[in-house]
Amino acid sequence: MSLLTVGSVAFDALETPFGKTDKIIGGAATYITLAASYFTKQNNLVAVVGGDFPKEMIGLLEEHGVSTEGLEVKQDGKTFFWSGKYHADMNTRDTLETQLNVMADFDPVIPKSYQGTEFLMLGNTVPATQKLVIERMAQRPKLIMLDTMNLWMNIALEDLHAVLKLVDVLTINDEEARQLSGEYSLRKAAVKIMGMGPKTLIIKKGEHGALLFQEDRIFFAPALPLEEVFDPTGAGDSFAGGFIGYLASTDDISFENMKRAIIYGSAMASFCVEKFGTERLVNLTEAEIKDRVQQFVNLSSFEIR
Repeated sequence: MSLLTVGSVAFDALETPFGKTDKIIGGAATYITLAASYFTKQNNLVAVVGGDFPKEMIGLLEEHGVSTEGLEVKQDGKTFFWSGKYHADMNTRDTLETQLNVMADFDPVIPKSYQGTEFLMLGNTVPATQKLVIERMAQRPKLIMLDTMNLWMNIALEDLHAVLKLVDVLTINDEEARQLSGEYSLRKAAVKIMGMGPKTLIIKKGEHGALLFQEDRIFFAPALPLEEVFDPTGAGDSFAGGFIGYLASTDDISFENMKRAIIYGSAMASFCVEKFGTERLVNLTEAEIKDRVQQFVNLSSFEIR
C-alpha cells in the first residue's frame, strides 16, 4: 500500500556529549521516509527546500525509493535549519538556532500521482498546514497519523484541536500527553485525548519505551538498552516511519498488527540514535532489522507456569 509523508526536509547542526556536526540532512519527513523505506515500496514525499539543498541529498532519498515528485525546490530560498545541543542525560536539549526559511510559508501541493494514497503521515509542523493537507486529499486515506509537539499546544491549540478531529492515530511524548489532556496519569490522559478525535494514541517515553492505546486496550513496548547512544535527533520520527511503514506494507490496521508495528517502529528508532543524523538509517540491511526486532521480542518474552 502507498504511503504519503508531509513534513520538513531540513538541515541540522548537532552537538551531543559524543561530538558535533556541521550542517547535515535532517527534518521530520526525512527520518520518516527513510525509516519507512525498509517496509513500503510506494513511499511518497511532500516537502519544501531551498536552492541551497544539495541534489545529492535528494538523490539519497530517491536511492531509498522515496518519490520526490512532491518535493518543491525554491531556488531563491533557503532550507529550514535547526541547531541544537544535548545535555549529558541526552533527554534534554537547548535549541541554539532556528531558521524557518522556506518552511515559513510552506503550502503543500499534493501531486496527482499521490492522490489515492492509503496511508498518510503528517509530520510535526503547523497544525493548520496539517489540516490543509487532509482537505487537499481527493479521498480520505485508510489511515491518517499525526505527530505534533508542545509548541503547537502553546501557540496554536485551537488549530490543533481542529486537526485532531480528522486523524486516526496521534503520536506524542508523555510530557505532551499530560499538557494536552491536563491529566498526570497517562491512562486518564489517553482517554481524554482519544475523546478529541484520534481512535489510537501512541505515547512515546524515550528510553523507557512506548505505550499504545485504543479504546480500552493498552500495549507497552520496551526500549532496547543500547550500549551507545550518539544522537537522539530524529528518533521519534524514525519510530513513526517504522510504525506506519510497517502498517502500509501489511495493509492491516488492526490493534494486533499495530502492536507489531510499535516494535518495528521502536527498532528503527534504536538504529537512528546509534549515529549522528541519518547516518545509521541509510545503511541498514534486512538482516539487521530482523535481528533487532528479535532482540525486542526476547527482551519482553517470558512464560508463567
